[in-house]
Amino acid sequence: MKTEMTGNDILQHFEIETNAESYGNGHINDTYLVTMPRYILQRINTSIFTNPDELMDNIENVTAFLRRKLIAAGGDADRGTLTVVPAKDGGKYYKVDDNNVFRVYRFIEGTKTIENSKTAEDLYEAGVGFGNFQKLLADFPVDRLYETIRDFHHTPKRIEALREAVREDKAGRAESVKKEIEFALENAGWADSVVKGMEDGRIPVRVTHNDTKINNILFDQESGKAVCVIDLDTVMPGSALYDFGDVLRMGGSSAAEDETDLDKVWFEVSAFEAFARGYLSEMKDALTETEIALLPLSVKLMTYECGIRFLTDYLNGDTYFKIHREHHNLDRARNQFKLVADISAREAVLAEAVERGMSTAAV
Repeated sequence: MKTEMTGNDILQHFEIETNAESYGNGHINDTYLVTMPRYILQRINTSIFTNPDELMDNIENVTAFLRRKLIAAGGDADRGTLTVVPAKDGGKYYKVDDNNVFRVYRFIEGTKTIENSKTAEDLYEAGVGFGNFQKLLADFPVDRLYETIRDFHHTPKRIEALREAVREDKAGRAESVKKEIEFALENAGWADSVVKGMEDGRIPVRVTHNDTKINNILFDQESGKAVCVIDLDTVMPGSALYDFGDVLRMGGSSAAEDETDLDKVWFEVSAFEAFARGYLSEMKDALTETEIALLPLSVKLMTYECGIRFLTDYLNGDTYFKIHREHHNLDRARNQFKLVADISAREAVLAEAVERGMSTAAV
């Protein structure tokens, strides 16, 4: 069922604040200045997040924890984390029907987002922002979080999904992409590193964001400093390596992820170093030696994982990712695989950048 309700109709069901103050010095009429803080109204995509209760439980628990930590440290909790606005019935969201579930956040004033920025300053601040997010949540009881998307970064299962797509060849495309399939499967041997490390306890299970694009951080409009991590739908148990690597999958690339001229696609070591310096300035003492050693591999891993997801979707007939041209998912897969090869050739250089970042953070 589709709703005909407007945004204003939806907002009537939330605890929205409005303030009226006496204004001016008129002798005839009573005049008031009405102010209402700005809000963000969102419709939850229930085709992906099928359990809004679990989704919003995760967000409320994490933001409440962050708020307490920020207040205890003398920080600004209204700017440092999202604030969920409850519905008038006390719920975490307002439901019209199964396809129309809405939530509201307080708008954080004086901030901006940055789309696809490649400046060293922005990458450094993104590192500070995501690093601080994980540092503040280091002692959050991770077993309280629901897995909103099961096996989201379980790379071995992503590889098995690719193998199945090759076997089934639903779109009849496997023959034409033998080179890409071969590259993907040749690299499968190292792609279970983080999953195995989490299973045997060498890599700690942490609260992770799992969608660490640069535009998921709010920056202060004037200073450019990182203010708040947003888009918490995929906050789940996971590895810090997922978050670190995922930022640089796009932030460290010389081109857009669907660039078809592969001569324009390479990995920017300078971007890695800038982000790593910011991230380690917050997380240096929280990370284990194993995590620190695997930071370069994490970028290759997340890029590889995304590449095989694009290739799998291409083989299945483009049923998951939105495409805007023929062979779009194949172009994306080739792009990511070019980056994987380039990162592999630079891992020693990236390890040196991590060492410099650790040294700088220690000062």
